[in-house]
Formats: sequence, structure tokens, C-alpha cells
Amino acid sequence: MTHARRLALAHFWIGFIAFAIALVLGVWQMWVRSPLPAPFLTASTYFSSVTAHGTAMAYVLTTFTVMGFGYYVAETALARALPAPRWAWTGFWLALAGTLMAVVTIFSGRAAVLFTFYPPLIASVFYYIGLVLVVAGSWIWCVLMIVAMGQWKGANPGRPVPLAMFATVANAVMWLWTTVGVTLELLFQVIPAALGLKAQIDVGLSRTLFSWTLHAVVYFWLIPSYIAFYTMVPQAAGGRLYSDTMGRLTFVLFLIYSLPVGLHHLLMDPHQSNAFKFLQVALTALVSVPTLLTVFTIGASLEIAGRLRGGRGLFGWIGALPWERPLVLATGLAFLMLAFGGFGGLVNMSYGMNAMVHNTSWVTAHFHLIFGGTVVIMYFAIAYTLWPSLTGRAAPSLAAQRLQLWLWFIGMLVMTLPWHYLGLLGQWRRVATFNYADPIIAAWGPWVIVSLVGGLILLVSGLLFVRNLLQFAIGRASHVPAEVYATAVHPPLRVPAALNGFRLWNVLVLVLMLLAYGYPLAQFFIIDPPGALVHRVDQRR
Repeated sequence: MTHARRLALAHFWIGFIAFAIALVLGVWQMWVRSPLPAPFLTASTYFSSVTAHGTAMAYVLTTFTVMGFGYYVAETALARALPAPRWAWTGFWLALAGTLMAVVTIFSGRAAVLFTFYPPLIASVFYYIGLVLVVAGSWIWCVLMIVAMGQWKGANPGRPVPLAMFATVANAVMWLWTTVGVTLELLFQVIPAALGLKAQIDVGLSRTLFSWTLHAVVYFWLIPSYIAFYTMVPQAAGGRLYSDTMGRLTFVLFLIYSLPVGLHHLLMDPHQSNAFKFLQVALTALVSVPTLLTVFTIGASLEIAGRLRGGRGLFGWIGALPWERPLVLATGLAFLMLAFGGFGGLVNMSYGMNAMVHNTSWVTAHFHLIFGGTVVIMYFAIAYTLWPSLTGRAAPSLAAQRLQLWLWFIGMLVMTLPWHYLGLLGQWRRVATFNYADPIIAAWGPWVIVSLVGGLILLVSGLLFVRNLLQFAIGRASHVPAEVYATAVHPPLRVPAALNGFRLWNVLVLVLMLLAYGYPLAQFFIIDPPGALVHRVDQRR
């Protein structure tokens, strides 16, 4: 087994183990918020659990999965050995050490601050150092992906970089830009406060820096799913990719549109002017463009596959698709959840409607549908697709994989649709319990129980996913080719330089970030507003 395959398996398993633990914690949190009596309930255990759940899902599962998938793509799409595998393993162990440090700190009760870095509530410094190590490990991955593409281009002058690798490097470049905001916040605001070096902290500056990262990080999580949409799904469906160029445009647009939009998370905060909020809301609307391009392109690609399989009439191609294949099924279910979650996102980015749902369960529902729905179900499908190549064994049962995907889809809708409704009723988030004896909120109770049922279905699905992967150990030996990437209808012989590299787009990102964040950050140094008193969680014990 090559370094890239061993790296992929190691990263995937760390991510999926963290996912399984976080899933159990998430269901317990829903139980706590329901009218049903729950064990182990204290405010401290609840918020520690939420911190662990969010950290494991948003930082550990995603970062390790993105890195593992990237190593696999770098070797298979480029047909070259991974450059500097020792550095890749260094990044893995660095990120793993950081994960363990953060987890131990959380479960010791010294980091009950949720997974968003919002002062003046400050966790133990070891929590933040742990996450810094995870990010540092991911930076090594970013550099290796850029180097791998550069070496390939040097050996293949004038040829288009394979789309899967182009998209992977787009994600690496975006991640380097994305982490600038949170890194500055941690190094100059949060960690000094956690070390006791400052008694006050500028909340507005911290939240603005975190907003730099807060929305773009979603696309870091999401891009592997889009890589699968463009480069794996048409192949699995038995067709061809409708347009390679459309795919390149999509990933470039994700890079330039996802970064200068984070202030829409601060629409209800007083620290920024309405003018800059309006600017970033307008830029946020453009993020829908690459998603719409993807829906069209992948829809067209699936239609090609369906018609090649004998589909006739206006919609006959849909029924002709091989829905028995987990990757194709997951794509259909992911698109449905993306539609629901995307609608919620349009509400969140609109100033007036955001005011109605701000800090309610509506926001939680949107987030879980996009991340827990579209992103995670495609992580499942990617794993199912790659595992035969990574392990050398075939899946014992595709039926078990399909069942797991259906359970995840059903559970996610059963859980999140009541949350949308409760958000419209005003149910707030970031609280541990509700007094359902209060007649004003008593009607919430049955809907919370329905969402808990959805969470239990998700738990069953998540555990079945881990079982399905372990089942490969008893599958028959299989020499599955590593090539899982789709061929375009018109494979490009050459592409414009702008669609084969990222120099132009990095300049454009820099311009947009200066426009969107130049004054919003500079004002804190010009005006010098008073700071808030630091409240360190780790000093409670």
C-alpha cells in the first residue's frame, strides 16, 4: 500500500471515530432539551458536550476527511507519488496530537465555550493550542497539495490539471486564506487572554476576525462533496461529466466568493456599520452561483448517464439511473437536503428575515442540513467509493450501505424540519433546558421530541456507517482500480491559464478581502473601543 493510501485510511478513521463520538453526544444534547428526563444533566456537562460535539464535527471530522481525501486524489488523479510523505505524516501526527489535547481539555471541564471563539468567555489555553496544532497540520497538507500540482504542471507543460486535483488545490488555497482570521484572533486576542496576559479583550475585534473564518470554513467542508459531484458521480452513474470548464469555474468561484462574506453572521451585532453589512450580504448572494452551476452541470451529467442507460421521454432518464449504487443515491439525497438548507441560508443572509430567526433553532436547522446533511452524506459516499481501493476488498453488502444512507436522510429531515418550525416560534438556541411547564413554550415539547426521534435515527445510521466500513475486513479480495474519476463529454486538451492555476484568483481574493474587511478591522485600532472583562472557564474549578 502506498503512502497516500495509508495516509488516507489513517485520516479517514480518525475523522470517523470523532464523528461517532460526536453523534452520541449530539443525541444526548437533544434528549436534554426535550421534555423527557435525561441523565447526567448539569449546565457544565451540557455545554462541555456541545463544545465536544461541535469541535469533533466541525474541526476534526472535516479536517481529517479533507486531508485524507486530498492525499488520495493527489496520487490517483495525478498518477504520481505523493511528494514529501514524511511531511504528510508529520501533519497527521501534529493534527492528532492537537485533537487529543483539545478533547482532554474539554472533558476536564475547562473548555465549555462551544466551538465558536467568541470572547469574553475564554477556555483553557490548552484547548486553543490543541486546535492550533490541528490547523498547523492542515497547513502542511495545503502546502503538499500545492507542491504536488506544481510538480505535475512542471512535468506536463500546457496540459490541464485534472479537475479533481484542481479542485483540491482550490480548497487548499481557500483554507490558507480562511484560517488567517481565526489565527489572528487566537494569537493576539484569545490565547493571551487564556494565559492571563490581558484582563480585557476587544469583543468586536475578536468577532470580526472570527467572521473572516466563520463562513468560508463551510466551503472547506463542502468542497470534497463537490469534488465527488463533478469527478466521481458521473462515472458511478455510467455517464460523462457535462462540462469540465463548468467544474473549474465552480471551484474558482467558491474560492473568491466564500471569503469576503462573513459579516452576514454579525448582522445583529453593533460593531459594524450597515454599509459594510450590506456589502457582504450582497457578496453572500453570489455564493449561490457556484451551487446553481453545480446543480445544472451535475443534473446534465446524470441525464447523459440516464439516457445512455435507456431512459426515454422528458424525465425517463431519472428512473434509468443506477440508484442502487451508493454514490448515485447519496448524490440525489444530498441535493434534496441542499435545497432545504439553501433556502434557510437565503433567509439567514437577508437582514430583515435574519432579525426574525437570529439565535433561534432555525439557524441550527440550516447549519445541520448543509453540514450534517449534504456534506456528511457525501463523506459517507466518498468513503464507500474509496474503501475497496484503500483496503483491497469489496463491500460485503451494498444494501447495507443504501440503508444507511436512507436512514441518514430520513433522520436529518425528521430532526431539522421541526427545528425550522420552532425557530419561527422563537425557540432560542445555546441554552441547555427549557421549562415546559411554562404555558408560553409548552407547545414546543412535542416538536422537540419529534426532532429527538430524528436524532436517534441519525445515531443508528452513523453506527451502521462505521459497521459498514468495518465489514470490508471480511469482504472478498478485490483488485478495484484506483481510477474513479469521470471523463468529460469534451475532455479539454488545453484550458486558459486562469482555469489551470490560482495566481489571478489570489490577487482578486486579496482585493475583495481588503474591500470587505479593511475598514471593519482598521476601525478597532482607530477608535480603540473599551474592552470586556475576560471570563476564563478553566478557573471555575
